[in-house]
Amino acid sequence: MIEAISAAVIPLILLLSAVPMLSRRRDYFSVFINGAREGLEVAIRLLPTMIALTAALSMVQASGALDLLTEILRAPAAVLGIPAEILPLAAARPLSGSASTAEFVRLMDACGADSLPALCASVMMGSSDTLIYILSVYFSGAPGVRRTRHALPVAAAMALFCLFLSCAAARMFWG
Repeated sequence: MIEAISAAVIPLILLLSAVPMLSRRRDYFSVFINGAREGLEVAIRLLPTMIALTAALSMVQASGALDLLTEILRAPAAVLGIPAEILPLAAARPLSGSASTAEFVRLMDACGADSLPALCASVMMGSSDTLIYILSVYFSGAPGVRRTRHALPVAAAMALFCLFLSCAAARMFWG
């Protein structure tokens, strides 16, 4: 019974959304075309930002700056109860989704899926996002935004909060 209901949900939603469109005398195809055109214009406007962001992240990763940052933060992290194994992931997560996914896979291979660093990393991957990417896309795609000076510090504070909370949650629930 549940399988039949779940299989019918998406077609039912599509049908229910099509009924109002068919009942009114409006040209919904032209509305769709206009929306697609606007979406393409936004994508073209974001392209230079995405190219610059990709180049900058590649340079940071290739320079070894993340490895240096990890070594500097190893001792303070141990005092705060953050496993040193997740520091490369914590450094890469705000910068790049693909780099943080690669670090996450490397961590799982090195420590095992049931280890405390892997549990902390799993919670962190689910509770944080790539803040540099989000800020650059949002602010380059929204032409009316002018005051952005507080966005990066707040986003960085939230990334640190996610790091500490992830380790605390992993210790509380699984440690």
